[in-house]
Amino acid sequence: MRRPIGKTTRAITTALTLAITAGAAVADPQHGIAMYGDPALPPDFVSLPYANPDAPKGGRIVTAEVGSFDSLNPFIRKGSVPWQLRFFLGESFMGRSLDEPFSLYGVLAESVETGPNREWVEFTLREGVQFSDGTPMTIDDVMWSYETLGTIGHPRYLGFWSKVESLEQVGDRTVRFTFNVEDRELALLAGLRPILKKDQWEGVDFAESTTDIVPITSAPYTIDDFDPGRFVSLRRNPDYWGADVPFRVGTNNLDEVRLEFFGDETAAFEAFTVGEVNATREFNVVRWDARYDFPAVQSGEIVKEVIEHQRPSGMTGFAMNTRRDHLADWRVRDALVHAFNFEFINETMTGSAQPRITSYWSNSPLGMEGGPAAGRVAEFLEPFADG
Repeated sequence: MRRPIGKTTRAITTALTLAITAGAAVADPQHGIAMYGDPALPPDFVSLPYANPDAPKGGRIVTAEVGSFDSLNPFIRKGSVPWQLRFFLGESFMGRSLDEPFSLYGVLAESVETGPNREWVEFTLREGVQFSDGTPMTIDDVMWSYETLGTIGHPRYLGFWSKVESLEQVGDRTVRFTFNVEDRELALLAGLRPILKKDQWEGVDFAESTTDIVPITSAPYTIDDFDPGRFVSLRRNPDYWGADVPFRVGTNNLDEVRLEFFGDETAAFEAFTVGEVNATREFNVVRWDARYDFPAVQSGEIVKEVIEHQRPSGMTGFAMNTRRDHLADWRVRDALVHAFNFEFINETMTGSAQPRITSYWSNSPLGMEGGPAAGRVAEFLEPFADG
């Protein structure tokens, strides 16, 4: 059975249908997909390597958020939405393993299959997938979600959809995306879009939804309670359909995730000191050293911990327009970098505790180090030594 969604009125001819069907035998369905090569985990993996399959369930985390919100739909352009909701409510075909650079494993998808050059990708929906209201997920929900998000959804979804030549149903539980450009990454990105319940949005302006509609999803958590501008409470769904899916085993263990909203950072921090909030992330080194000595810290009720990691730091800085003549010379740009008084600013704001970021990938193995280039980097730069 084939039910195409196309962005043109061009008919899908019998010859093209036969060609696509014949091409489906090129690759076998897999449990996961990687940008290059094969995913690290075997088809019979029990859980992600950093998850404890025997982890106990229970407890709650309460965080302080600064600001407010006027919508609970994180998939549209309009409104102010708690940023976490996109990750809690957006169950997708595949899930990203944090232990690998770009490998995905099946969540909603039972399997994934691609063409020889990844010019198309197919996902087969698992049997038994249910939304939080107990209704089954269907291919109609899948196709509606991709088309809706790709046309009137948040701009983060639009770029991918513009590269989809067609989306069609090719089996009882299987859909195929055919792409209009050569791009190996598209087969992975296709698996990372949230699948929503079509019937919930019948007769409703999806792009204009506010707090009047609580999205129904197939994710481990549901919005249990909220007060606009005050708090959002997400509860672990005890009837979550995917508790035994290997990608989910040992994760989503908290019974409640609660987001408390405050007007400014001072009020948010004070809420943490008196116990209204039980967890926070601190980004200011000076405040970390100077203000975390309140009674709950001294008694051990609150534990301070620095979590070491090798994630790229990202970068905050000035972007120079090299199309302008006076910025085209690298020496001018270098002079401007040295003219920026980082040391003074760092001393004023953090007591010189914040290291200077050296590249987009600082703090990771890909980050630039001081001194002359060495190894492969030196090899790459050698042709430009006289530049």
